[in-house]
Amino acid sequence: MDNYVIDTATFQLTQSEFIVRALVALGIGIIIGLEREHASIVEKAHAFAGIRTFVLVVLLGFIGGMTYYLFSPLVYLGILFAVSILTGVSYFITATRGDIGSTTEFSLIISFLLGTLCFIGFLDISLMFMVVVLVVLSSKPRAQTIIGKISGEELYDFIRYVIIALLLFPFLPNQNLGPNGVLNPREIGWVIILTSGLGFVGYILMKFLGARKGILFSGLVGGLISSTAVTWVFAKKSKENEILARNCAVAIMAASSIMVLRVLLWTYVFNEALFNAYYYVIFLVFLAAVGVTLFIYFKRDGQQVVDTHIRQGKPLDLQGALVFGSIYTGILLVVNYANEHLGQEGLLISSAISGLSDIDAITITVSKLASQKLDFHLAANALLVATISNTLIKMGIGIWAGSRSLRHYLLLGYGIIFLTALVALVILD
Repeated sequence: MDNYVIDTATFQLTQSEFIVRALVALGIGIIIGLEREHASIVEKAHAFAGIRTFVLVVLLGFIGGMTYYLFSPLVYLGILFAVSILTGVSYFITATRGDIGSTTEFSLIISFLLGTLCFIGFLDISLMFMVVVLVVLSSKPRAQTIIGKISGEELYDFIRYVIIALLLFPFLPNQNLGPNGVLNPREIGWVIILTSGLGFVGYILMKFLGARKGILFSGLVGGLISSTAVTWVFAKKSKENEILARNCAVAIMAASSIMVLRVLLWTYVFNEALFNAYYYVIFLVFLAAVGVTLFIYFKRDGQQVVDTHIRQGKPLDLQGALVFGSIYTGILLVVNYANEHLGQEGLLISSAISGLSDIDAITITVSKLASQKLDFHLAANALLVATISNTLIKMGIGIWAGSRSLRHYLLLGYGIIFLTALVALVILD
């Protein structure tokens, strides 16, 4: 049995635990110090703290944690104060030379605290923060490049989104209102936050990843925003240049795969029980969509993959998100009415109608109501009907707006998805 290094009423530490924690602290100091040493060499700048300093500071934090329990908390605070003073003096000296950056100084103090956390036994937390520190420290060149590309409008939209998500949304009342209490302002606000955020993330991804690395990825990213919009954009492009029809079909089918994946995501977020009970039927449709996408993609017959951009008018479409929230509210009332007065047929009809315009709203609505008054089996049928309806409208858009070659691919792809959805309905019944 190991002897105790520290054995008090509030803290015990064996010799083997002491060695393990010390080694972890040592590793943290080496890794962070290595990054700072490398950065100073690359930037040809003189850094007051390199790998040796960071190792010593982390170990000092580790030993300081020991003094907290062996002697007095005041001893630990004295050591921390001394490290902070020395770091501050170093910053003052470097600042007078024109280098006003304080990244290394702050990372040194954080390293001291990580050493203390290792001694206490929070090894997982220490390693997690070490990774965060490394990412922040090593991302300076890339962060500067990205920030330099941000326009004033994009920055303004990001600030608006943060204000809405963190300052306005938490104050929405969390109360059930309206007929049968189906309307909840907090949940409606959450839907608006999710949808606007999804569009914003899609815009940022497309902007900073630059030109498309293949038409498949274009469809995947575009599908995060709107698979219907992707269908329209690439259908028109296929008519402009029919040689690109197969590539455009890849983008459209990839976006449709993401659409089905969104159905699974919203179901899981808003009703995990419904997801666990019937995810396999929706997943069957997803596999069919992915399979068709990959089939068309790998049968490109040597065609060159063309980079394509899908651009939205604004980075943050709050107006569109509010419209979506209104649609969601209306669908919530319609589905509730259909379920209460028309029975199963009414719900399926409303799901089919809703799927013609948007799949997310009906998915969220049905998932929410399934936890209150809808039978899970009926809810799963409604989701499949909405998926079929959305598939048919996109197939119609693609056939009407696209080239003759594109129609062939869409009839093949959407036909397989449609038949798979019908099979899933049969499985449910």
